[in-house]
Amino acid sequence: MHFKKQVDLERLAMQVMHDRGLQPKFSDEAYIQLQSLKRPAAAPEQCRDLRSLLFCSIDNEDSKDLDQLTFAERANEGRTTLWIAIADVDALVPKDSPIDEHAQINTTSVYTPAVIFTMLPDKLCYDLTSLNEGEDRLALVVQVIIAPDGEIQESFIFEALVRNHAKLAYPSLGAWLEGKGKIPEKVEQLKGLKEALLCQHEAAQVLKQRRHLHGALTLQSPEAEAKMAEEKVILEPPSHNFADELIEHFMIAANVVMATKLKAANIPSLRRVVRIPKRWDRIIEVAASYGEKLPQEPNSNALEAFLVKRKKQDPVAFPDLSLVIIKLLGRGEYIVETKDTEPTGHFGLALKQYIHSTAPNRRFPDLITQRQCKAFLQGRKNPYSLEELQILATHCTQQEDAAIKVERHLNKSAAALLLSSQIGRTFSGIVTGVGPQGTWARIFDPPVEGKVIRGDQNLDVGDRITVKLISLDILKGHINFSSH
Repeated sequence: MHFKKQVDLERLAMQVMHDRGLQPKFSDEAYIQLQSLKRPAAAPEQCRDLRSLLFCSIDNEDSKDLDQLTFAERANEGRTTLWIAIADVDALVPKDSPIDEHAQINTTSVYTPAVIFTMLPDKLCYDLTSLNEGEDRLALVVQVIIAPDGEIQESFIFEALVRNHAKLAYPSLGAWLEGKGKIPEKVEQLKGLKEALLCQHEAAQVLKQRRHLHGALTLQSPEAEAKMAEEKVILEPPSHNFADELIEHFMIAANVVMATKLKAANIPSLRRVVRIPKRWDRIIEVAASYGEKLPQEPNSNALEAFLVKRKKQDPVAFPDLSLVIIKLLGRGEYIVETKDTEPTGHFGLALKQYIHSTAPNRRFPDLITQRQCKAFLQGRKNPYSLEELQILATHCTQQEDAAIKVERHLNKSAAALLLSSQIGRTFSGIVTGVGPQGTWARIFDPPVEGKVIRGDQNLDVGDRITVKLISLDILKGHINFSSH
């Protein structure tokens, strides 16, 4: 694709942001506030100094908004101590300041192929509040002590000064952990980091095993991300290796600890929930098509057993089955829970206590949680009233949905560019959505989703189909198929 197409995608992204009620640009007041921020936040007196711990970041190759660092070390009696450092964004972005007001409008960073709309200005999320390599930064640190079987035995939260000793990436680190690639140069050069990472990996796998025994679902989305590279559209499949799992399970542990601590302190908080699936009947039908029987009532343990079996029997096709189950489970949402509230829980993670707290540079609910936690640690009044939280819970859910729709629109626009010369071609695919607004399917190669506008009768989520690409609309992000 020519460069002009990339510019068009940028303009389109700006328009779609507006159309979905999101702000693509910061206010003049926010920029005035930004000009006053010259350096990272200074460490307060009560802050612990943990710069000697071999914290490192593990993220995507091109990530610049580094929200968390991790470290692990062996403790007595076969236990392991995990350390998760979360960027202290609140230290430079006070509640109700102009930058905070912008973050509260969008509630999340929005990632499109041609441009990223960061929740905070670049100077903050890429620099002053990012846990960048070789820099000292303030952080909220979650310390977790786990037993050999992965049970959380003790946990602590405190403010600390930390240092990122190595910026690592999922692909290369994961390849090494899986025995498929050489040790990353930074890991080899820094004394003690190899051992610390192997300890982290072992702990993550223990946490994973315990979670799945309790019904957490094994899921692996195949949805590719569209990006611009050298003026061309490329589709990158999602990463899923031991390095991804390390971060996934450490962050879940940190979020569980944060949720548990706030509940114990009788602090109302935003919970991230996934309710019991409404389309369990269809999940039963999908399992039956593979010769498996699930109980009539939703049961995460039974569903997990089915998923694990299918992944072992057909690992190549498993991501497509995962996508079907993800669609049928329904979206997550934010709600407010108090000490006296019956927990709604997160069905997919099989957790009763779950919160978002580990990505405050790019997710507003995490920044809310951080402010509440810091206020509690410092003996200050809760910065959010119950009424505020209830309004924010609804707003954050709505804006997250809007951001997802922006990203999908632009991903589909980019995919339409990629497919623009293939009208009339036939593809194999799978039905990913059925509802009042139509039927959707994802083709396997390239991994692109579109609408089935002909021959969609009697189709349901999970059905394998053959489709023909019949039309495209790049600006609207429409990819239309007919089913054979």
